Amino acid sequence: MAAPSRRTLVAALAVAVMLAPALAGCEDGPEPPVPARSTLTFGVYGTPVEVAAYQEMVDAFNADADGARVELVSWNAASGLMSAVTGETARPDVFLAPRSRLETLMAEGITTPLFELLEARNVNTGDQFNHDALLAFSSDDDLQCVPYGVSPMVIYYNTDLIDFERMRARDLPVPDDALEGWSFEEFAAAARFGAKPRRGISGLNVEPTLEEIAPYVISGGGAVFDDPDEPTSTAFSSDGSREALARTLALLRDPAVTPTTAEIERSSSLELFKQGKLAMIQGYRSLTPSLRAVDGLDFDVMPMPSLGDQATVGSMTGLCVSAGDRAEAAADFLVYAIADESVARVARAGTLVPAILSVARSSAFLQPEEQPASAGVFNVSVDALRLLPELHDPELEAAVTPGLEEMLRTPVIVDLNELTGRIDEASRAVLDPDYEPSPS
Repeated sequence: MAAPSRRTLVAALAVAVMLAPALAGCEDGPEPPVPARSTLTFGVYGTPVEVAAYQEMVDAFNADADGARVELVSWNAASGLMSAVTGETARPDVFLAPRSRLETLMAEGITTPLFELLEARNVNTGDQFNHDALLAFSSDDDLQCVPYGVSPMVIYYNTDLIDFERMRARDLPVPDDALEGWSFEEFAAAARFGAKPRRGISGLNVEPTLEEIAPYVISGGGAVFDDPDEPTSTAFSSDGSREALARTLALLRDPAVTPTTAEIERSSSLELFKQGKLAMIQGYRSLTPSLRAVDGLDFDVMPMPSLGDQATVGSMTGLCVSAGDRAEAAADFLVYAIADESVARVARAGTLVPAILSVARSSAFLQPEEQPASAGVFNVSVDALRLLPELHDPELEAAVTPGLEEMLRTPVIVDLNELTGRIDEASRAVLDPDYEPSPS
């Protein structure tokens, strides 16, 4: 895909959501006929809480709209929605799409570029959207989908188990301000403080996945893949990555901090956290509603720890319009869906980190009366978000998981250089079409 020029995007892609009032009809002459109402479909994916929030927004649109009616269709995961979008029938007119699928959508001619559609509807330009999200959903000097959600990975922590004031009283290193982040040393101190082995409470558990390990590698100066755009293997055996891993594994493998193998086999990290048996977990904003529902669980959030550079992983989602003769009507609903009030309806469910800055900074998202108290951490973490290719490829995960499990779970790592080399070699069989394994 051709990369858009920064000047073009800054001038024309910062799509705002201040809608001009609809123009009234002419004063003279007969009233135009009222067109028959047709039905558009809006495709989304997510948890029941998320889908219910989208339905509320659709209901509000249908209650006020004079034109097409919108029907919500939903899937549990992005894969289901994308199968429908790329299929031959029943493609939603407007749909939610992960940034990772944009290239495929464009290559198959599924989406409609949005510049002209938005301009025709008096959608003003401004600095309303996260700039990186605008760039991410832009190609061929046009906006392909409107940025909608930006989801960075953060640290959720139990505030009863990790009390920064008590840590400070013991002269332990603690962060000064959640929005400014924390160092790896402060993070490690918190993990060790939160662990209560005699009570069966662990401080931290990092799952053996590329997604959970990636922030530490990147922040420590390493790289997850050998190429940021078209990788042919993971890059854990590179000097920078090995150094970052050696630094972090001292904590992530510490049996005084982490759950036992038996505990992990019985319960997930999320279940242990909900039970008060784990002081910290890594996760996204989508965890918030389920954690709020746990009686007696007090929690807050912090950015991913910094080993030098602030870094996290995550995803972006956009709202796209399907190509075809229904694009004009679909664009009318799209404009409604990205208005502040509409995005706020969805944000109040507690799962969405809005790409629209005005909503992300509003009480609809920050929810000061609810947990987590430091919800602004999600917003500041967006600036550290690194979009990685192939991060959620099931075949790649299957190839590298044995090595990652050995890295995090085995009692002793005999040779980290050899282990990281094996992980990279296993990944190459999936990522490199020209790969031929050596006889050894």
